[in-house]
Amino acid sequence: MIAEIPFWQRKRLAEMTQAEWESLCDGCGKCCLVKLEEEQTGEVYYTDLACSQMDSATCQCQSYGNRQQVVPECTVLTPDNIGQFHWLPYTCAYRTLAEDRPLPEWHPLRSGDPDSVHRAGVSVAHRVIPADQVPQEDWQEHIIHWVL
Repeated sequence: MIAEIPFWQRKRLAEMTQAEWESLCDGCGKCCLVKLEEEQTGEVYYTDLACSQMDSATCQCQSYGNRQQVVPECTVLTPDNIGQFHWLPYTCAYRTLAEDRPLPEWHPLRSGDPDSVHRAGVSVAHRVIPADQVPQEDWQEHIIHWVL
């Protein structure tokens, strides 16, 4: 018997169910980091500052169901807007599939283990601090390069 082809290999992003779409998130937490944009060049820099709602140990949002009410500037990715977010890290499954690349071995959908992203060193778990603990004028001092 031939194994069924996984949904992420046989469906376009726009064809996925909400549950399939949500399961693409690898739980790395990178999208929940404060990013600074260079006004003149448009270049985006990641910081080690996380949204106040992110659990820094698990990289999970503590208010996921109502995150936009708690954090109005929270970005919600959809198949329709995924192309607008040029700042998504190269490892992001949404970006990966939008660019027709295969999911990496460590992705939880491939490994069957939600912690594989952490063991692979791809997540920001235990490497960030809440942004609300740092004055905004000091955010530039928190620019990092290990995310990418």
